[in-house]
Amino acid sequence: MEPNKSLLATTRIGNTEFRWGERTYVMGICNLSPDSFSGDGLGSDVEAAVAQAKRFVAEEADIIDIGGESTRPSTEPTSIDDIDNELRLVIPVIERLASEISVPISIDTYKSGVASRALKAGATMINDIWGLKRDPRLADLAAEAGVPIILMSNQRDAPCQNIMPEIIADLERGITIAMKAGVPEQNIIIDPGIGFGKSFEQNLEIIRRLAELKTLNKPILLGSSRKSMIGLALDLPTDQRLEGTAATVAIGIANGADIVRVHDVKQMVRVCRMSDAIIRRRTASD
Repeated sequence: MEPNKSLLATTRIGNTEFRWGERTYVMGICNLSPDSFSGDGLGSDVEAAVAQAKRFVAEEADIIDIGGESTRPSTEPTSIDDIDNELRLVIPVIERLASEISVPISIDTYKSGVASRALKAGATMINDIWGLKRDPRLADLAAEAGVPIILMSNQRDAPCQNIMPEIIADLERGITIAMKAGVPEQNIIIDPGIGFGKSFEQNLEIIRRLAELKTLNKPILLGSSRKSMIGLALDLPTDQRLEGTAATVAIGIANGADIVRVHDVKQMVRVCRMSDAIIRRRTASD
């Protein structure tokens, strides 16, 4: 099935309807962890974070993703109960943005304690990089609050050889947990987890075979922005991976991505719009 022939249900995130298949949606990354892998961590500078998010909105981001814990490969996940530092970073920014921007705010966390406070502060989506493996209570929270949840396939705790079947099985497990908790089917979004416990070759394979995730009948998020596979392929540091990111985004859209999570919003919006013109036959005037 062509990407522009989606049969997926519409998802409401905050006050916005996301009509899957009509166009590619852009999620702008707002990292508040000072040790972010991409070097763009803003720490506790609320004004800088708010300014960045507003710039992303002006550049046509559809969602702002706020995170307060680094997920770079060398970092060990903190305890599910260790949430104070994360809350200190994310809550003031979410509270400000909830009243100052119109696009939905996503909380990037795998901890229900952080997500709960973030939703009360104004977030309207949960982005779980552990796909409910670390804290299944996130499913109950998403169901109770009526918000969408992104489930990512993370292999850091169990590297594997046959990557696509493993990702699909992992996502199926997360989807089952979410639906048993009462999360509506249209509120579940899936992410193959580029860079999380996968090898260089496996990350490239995921993008080549992304369309296989369509068997799960869920919107697909691709988070390839500035990832190490681009650095390895091009021998470039994180701040020089714009063109490599653009290639992964364009090919990802051709293979069925519905959302792309990116650092460079202005440039990737343009890549998405051009890709949509080719793949979905959609132009800026539509």
